[in-house]
Amino acid sequence: MISQILTLVGVLVGALTSYFSVTMTERSKHRREMAIRWDQRKLDAYIEYAACVKEVADFARRSRLVDEGSDAHRELMTEMEAGERKRSALFEGLVLLAAPRVIEAAHAVNLTLRGLLEQARRHEPPLARYGFTERLNAYHERVREDLGISTNSWPVI
Repeated sequence: MISQILTLVGVLVGALTSYFSVTMTERSKHRREMAIRWDQRKLDAYIEYAACVKEVADFARRSRLVDEGSDAHRELMTEMEAGERKRSALFEGLVLLAAPRVIEAAHAVNLTLRGLLEQARRHEPPLARYGFTERLNAYHERVREDLGISTNSWPVI
């Protein structure tokens, strides 16, 4: 009878061990899948924000190249303002997903873009670039850091 009890205890211990092992493996797999899903959402938000910022800056630049008050100027200004509203909404989504350093870099881009937009609204020639490209590059660098993309590991061609 003792041998039957030991066998039963052995089977029970084996079943529990198997159950906990599978449960832990599934939990770990689920966490990895969720991390990948969130990283993809962050990447999409980062790209969409940067593309919108560049588009708005381009509208601002082009609006100063046409005659103020012309149909082309009004159209570009309308596109610029619509893009600015979209950029603002995208920034809110970015704030919800991004790491603090990415948010700081995006905020610096926003401030720089605001200066460019003010120049465009007043139809002034661009007196200063406000460091737009440099701030956008800093944003890209913070995004790579947040996503764990190391530029040092890129192959040299």
